[in-house]
Amino acid sequence: MLIVDRDDLNGTDQDVTSETWRSRRMVLARDGVGFSLHDTVIYAGTTSTFHYQNHIEAVYCVQGTGTLTNEETGEVHELRDGTMYLLDGHEKHTVRAETELRMACVFNPPVTGHEVHDENGVYPLVTEDAAR
Repeated sequence: MLIVDRDDLNGTDQDVTSETWRSRRMVLARDGVGFSLHDTVIYAGTTSTFHYQNHIEAVYCVQGTGTLTNEETGEVHELRDGTMYLLDGHEKHTVRAETELRMACVFNPPVTGHEVHDENGVYPLVTEDAAR
């Protein structure tokens, strides 16, 4: 059993930030459960573009309002408390946060915590062995 208090991750290597978001990684590849779980905040008034070419991501919005744009189709979807989206086709997407958005994010394959978005918003596929 693993018990993690989100606030205990503050300032650790599992607390990752950028100009537009903060992600506290609660479950990582090293935990051996086949997925990773992140508590992510996207700051109000920001725009972030992501493209997970090597991962499937499910995102559940638990707080805030904004929009999700599928950059491949141009479709725009409302984000609010209770909205979930699944990027099962590796869709390039943009999140615009009207208010602060808090998201629970699940990645498969799990991230190691050592990934960094490249200039296209992509995480490389890093395995736990390569991260050590």
